[in-house]
Amino acid sequence: MRNWLLAILTLLLTIPPLVAQEVEWSVDASVVMNNREGGEDHTTPDQTFFFTRLAPEMGVSLNEAEHVFKGGVVWYQPMIDDLSGYKVLPTLYYRYNGADGWHVTAGLMPRSLMVERMPRYLWSDSLNYCQPNMRGIMTQLIKPAGYAELAVDWRQVQTEKQREAFTLMLNTDWRIAGPVRLGGHIQYSHLAMSRNHSEEEHVNDDLIINPMVSLDLSHRTWLDSLRFSAGTVISMDRNRGEDRWYNHAGVVLTATARWRWLQLDETFYSGRDLMPLYPLHGSQLNLGDPYFSYSTYSRTDLIFHIVSNRFVDLNGSLMLHATNKTTGFWQQVTCRFYIDNHLWKRRHDNAYLKSGHLPSLY
Repeated sequence: MRNWLLAILTLLLTIPPLVAQEVEWSVDASVVMNNREGGEDHTTPDQTFFFTRLAPEMGVSLNEAEHVFKGGVVWYQPMIDDLSGYKVLPTLYYRYNGADGWHVTAGLMPRSLMVERMPRYLWSDSLNYCQPNMRGIMTQLIKPAGYAELAVDWRQVQTEKQREAFTLMLNTDWRIAGPVRLGGHIQYSHLAMSRNHSEEEHVNDDLIINPMVSLDLSHRTWLDSLRFSAGTVISMDRNRGEDRWYNHAGVVLTATARWRWLQLDETFYSGRDLMPLYPLHGSQLNLGDPYFSYSTYSRTDLIFHIVSNRFVDLNGSLMLHATNKTTGFWQQVTCRFYIDNHLWKRRHDNAYLKSGHLPSLY
């Protein structure tokens, strides 16, 4: 594969100068330590995640970045004495960037290309840890007033023992009037059968519909950001062997506020179990945080951004989880470093580098 990548890159770089071209490169690296403590909670047991992630990419862009082709790897390495437990995942994708706000990406692409991180009732923290890339195609419309994106992630291919799995996602968020925004998420996950399946193995479906209304007061107060959201989460799960649907629903409320180096995030859910089939199939079918299998759940994150600019986000977090049956307390330290050819060109512009924040992946 490495020889093919070098051959393709060499071919692209030799395109005649009639077409404007530029070498594109980036380095995305992070260190995560997450210590999870709680009561007797079988869904999220006490454990510690401690790992590094290194994701270099290199490629070429044509016609002022209208067409971009990039390749690289993601090296996931747990912090242990030897090199066991590591994963090296390929990254290889084409991205079209239209002047009218349309973007199309196809291949093995980083999840960070999505406009926003998905809510945790759709994507758990562990999914971001262990599956940093999507495999499929994504179409986005990005405008100053908001965005819409449609993506398919082919998570598992069918083999003799492995089950086929894919996820279809639709996300949107638009400013309607003043600080009022409307949006939401629709996510469908499909878990099929392995090639040599037993009679007990059946096709499974998980559909989540989540309309949201938000009030974005960022830059309207003395805070750097302030946003409140409320919506309904409807979960429809089916094991086709039973020929029935589990239809559950609830209400979700979120709030986030940031002032300089201090950030507070709150998520509250009340309703029925959003993951009735999680005990059977786990994260193969339900990609969200298992805490949302409880009828009442609150997650409070207090985040301290120790170093925060356009290329570094070093933060420490205290996370309190409370359900109707159990509680959990997590402590997390993360450091993300990102640089690319565009930031490198402005490496001496201190005012620009300090004027923004690098989003945290976790």
